[in-house]
Amino acid sequence: MITKEAVIEALSQVQEPDLGKDLVTLNMIKDIEIDGKNVSFTVILTTPACPLKDMIEKACVNAIRLLVDKEAVVKVHMTANVNSNRKDNKAVLPNVKNIIVVASGKGGVGKSTVAVNLAIGLAQEGASVGLLDADIHGPSIPIMLGMRDERPKMTEIEGKGMIVPLEKYGIKAMSIGLLIDEKQAVIWRGPQASSALKQFISDVYWGELDYLVIDMPPGTGDIHLTLVQTVPVTGAVIVSTPQAVAAADAKKAIVMFKQPQINVPILGIVENMAYFTPQELPENKYYIFGQGGAKRMAEQFELPFLGEVPIVQSIREGGDKGVPAVINDEPVSKAAFITLAQRVAQNVAIRNANLEPTKVVQMAAS
Repeated sequence: MITKEAVIEALSQVQEPDLGKDLVTLNMIKDIEIDGKNVSFTVILTTPACPLKDMIEKACVNAIRLLVDKEAVVKVHMTANVNSNRKDNKAVLPNVKNIIVVASGKGGVGKSTVAVNLAIGLAQEGASVGLLDADIHGPSIPIMLGMRDERPKMTEIEGKGMIVPLEKYGIKAMSIGLLIDEKQAVIWRGPQASSALKQFISDVYWGELDYLVIDMPPGTGDIHLTLVQTVPVTGAVIVSTPQAVAAADAKKAIVMFKQPQINVPILGIVENMAYFTPQELPENKYYIFGQGGAKRMAEQFELPFLGEVPIVQSIREGGDKGVPAVINDEPVSKAAFITLAQRVAQNVAIRNANLEPTKVVQMAAS
């Protein structure tokens, strides 16, 4: 006879590859039911975007059949509860579990393209996701999401007027470009831009989110410092292109986040525009900007390499039309961004399990 104790003992031999502990110790096994030879249970993953879910499911089935009963009929229900590791009073964004900033040292490397497709990719994997455009002077999210003519509405939450973010492609989104005429230039000094960012964070009703992806402006300036001093940032994704000049600027962003007084974990580096692939020849790769610059930088700083995003015509067209590449059926670009979303979610889970809790950065005034 199959017993619950035997099932638990068998599953205690199945390791969660990223977290380095077994599923039972991690409290990831729930709702064990046994009916003769039929065994069913639920595995609660740390993210719905887990790239190892199929491997974990197979390992569970094998453990029951090898260690309990080779004739067992095993049914595994896979679900997820995104983990968080915030250590703050949660006065700001109280219901947001993880805050991911997408940054680069320079403009023109496709940072907004990565941020938009990352956010939608996480949502497509089953997570609740928000996207905040923190590039106050050059907002591009409204165009890339096809929301140029839309305006957010207001609501009242506990007596306070709040902006309701727009929803598109399964994510919530907010940008200053949704509040002003796109023909206008936002001509603000640093303190004004920083104040606007704080207002976007405190006066927008994001609700409950597994991930809030923040598209940062290029460089290492006021907006970056304001953000880490306002919200507990889970980690940063650094975007670069293969060229040496882009990699050199991306290093500055890495060094900024690694400063002892800031100390925001780097979730990894993504190499955008890594190679050109013609749509009619999807197997061909032409490294027109050089090869492997971002990967070498990841190795230099001992950071995760999140993958390569190719130059594909559909990525550019999708951004211009307001239909992001991860929405399209074009296989090369879609696969690249889904893989990116899975790896970012994976590294968020590892970061939350192994590093200090996230908290707002406290910096002494100079």
